[in-house]
Amino acid sequence: MEKEEIKKENQSNPDENNKDDKIEEDKVKGEEIKKDFTPEEKIKELEDKVARSYAEMENQRRRYEKERDDAFDYGGFTFARESLNLIDNLERSKLSLENEEKLKNTEALKQIIGHLDIIYKDMLSILKKNNIEPIKSVNEKLDPNLHQAMMEIEDDKKEAGTIVKEIQKGFMMKDRLLRPSLVAVSKNTPKDDEKLTKTDEIKQNKEKN
Repeated sequence: MEKEEIKKENQSNPDENNKDDKIEEDKVKGEEIKKDFTPEEKIKELEDKVARSYAEMENQRRRYEKERDDAFDYGGFTFARESLNLIDNLERSKLSLENEEKLKNTEALKQIIGHLDIIYKDMLSILKKNNIEPIKSVNEKLDPNLHQAMMEIEDDKKEAGTIVKEIQKGFMMKDRLLRPSLVAVSKNTPKDDEKLTKTDEIKQNKEKN
């Protein structure tokens, strides 16, 4: 019974239903009218879209070119750094042979060292052709960007912080640091006045304790 009454009500008020539908249609049409732009506004909107698209394309092009250049210039960066172990091993082998008592001052040692030096120079030459060069260290002022100080050696003849010994050779690949040089730097011997001052400080600390 209830369903039949609802149907009758709907059938009895067809005009009201049509009015509701018409109101909804008018609302949609009104929104569409509001969305309409003048020709000048449409042109400006299109110009903005084109400008944004062009800017995005330019940014992508620059990123691609940078990645391409980096890949070309530094693509072998990791390989180059690993290959430096060969140079280190050559230097260690040479030092070990020179310190061998049985081989000291022998002709055999001279020949072996000569061959190792040839290989060493050839390797440095190959690295240089690929824009990899050793960092200058000895007698240079310590540069934290290029050198890593491993120890200090007293030397009054040189300014404090001057590199007096190279422990491990560092290398640059173009403008990038491949690895820093491990070095020993000079420090000045404390003067007698400074020694006395330090001794007095130690005594004072002991007395306080």
